[in-house]
Amino acid sequence: MSVRIARAGRAARAGRAARAAGRPQRPEKFVRFALFAESLLTGVWITVAALPLITLLPAFAAGCAHLRRQPAGERGGLREFAADLRDAARTGWRASLLWWAALALLAFDLQVARSGLLPGGRLLAAVSVLGLTALAVWGLRTAAAWRPGADWSPTVRAAGRRSLTDPAGSLLLVGGFVALALTAWQVPPLAAPAFGCLAAAAVAADRR
Repeated sequence: MSVRIARAGRAARAGRAARAAGRPQRPEKFVRFALFAESLLTGVWITVAALPLITLLPAFAAGCAHLRRQPAGERGGLREFAADLRDAARTGWRASLLWWAALALLAFDLQVARSGLLPGGRLLAAVSVLGLTALAVWGLRTAAAWRPGADWSPTVRAAGRRSLTDPAGSLLLVGGFVALALTAWQVPPLAAPAFGCLAAAAVAADRR
C-alpha cells in the first residue's frame, strides 16, 4: 500500500511539472509593460508618502524596495510598501533630516551667489548647483541601496562611494531628475507617476 501511495505521489508531481512546463510564458514585452505600470503606481505612493517632505527619502526607499520585488516575482503591494515605509522612516529619519539640511544650506548659498552681493558669485553659483545635484543623487542612491531592516549609516557611506565610482549610474539619475522636472513643469498631475520612473532608474543604477 505504501509503495502504491508513493508511486501515486510521484505521478502527481510529474503531472504538475509537465503542466507547468507546458504553461505558456508571458512575452517579454508584457513583463516590461507590467513593470512600467507598476512604476507609475509606485510613483503615486511615493508622492503621497513624501508630502511631509521629511519622509521623502524613506518613501523613496520603500518605493525602490517595492520595485525590486517585481522582477523576482516576490509578493508586494500597498501593505508591504507601508511596512517598508514605517521601517525606513523609523531608522532613517536622522539621515533624511541631515540630507534636507544640507540641501537647504546649498540652496541658500545659491541664492546668495545669485544676489550679486559677493565677488565671484558666478563661480559660487556653479559650485552650489553642482553640490545640489551631487547631494540629491547621493540621497536617492542611498534610498535605492537601502534594504528593509538595514542600518542607514553604512548605506549612506556605500552610496557615496557608488556615486563616485559609478558616474554612469549617477548620470542616469540626473537624467531622471530632468525628466521629472520637465514633466512637473509641463503637465503637473503627471509628476507623481513620473516619480516612480525615477525610482525605477534608481533601482537600475543600484543594480549596475
